[in-house]
Amino acid sequence: MTATQDNLFDLSIQERFEQYHIEHPEVYAYLIRLAREVRGRGFIHYGVKTLWERLRWHFQIEKGDEEFKLNNNFHSRYARKLMRDFPDEFGGFFETRELRS
Repeated sequence: MTATQDNLFDLSIQERFEQYHIEHPEVYAYLIRLAREVRGRGFIHYGVKTLWERLRWHFQIEKGDEEFKLNNNFHSRYARKLMRDFPDEFGGFFETRELRS
């Protein structure tokens, strides 16, 4: 599934997230790494928004890709994905609210 700029907003947030995830697997890979680092420090709960801003820093500052974008609508989707994909490690690690869409 590839969306053009014209029909991008015809997609749901979930569909845009799934497309972004396919196009940028490095985001999820680095999020897993950060979450594991936090867990390794003994945290049993943490804020995905904090990790999201750390991802921005990594891609824009450390890697020098100033144009790299992270949509704030996606961080809760990634938190859910992480908890779903790794329930033994991250089940309940992030606080989430009921999705509206």
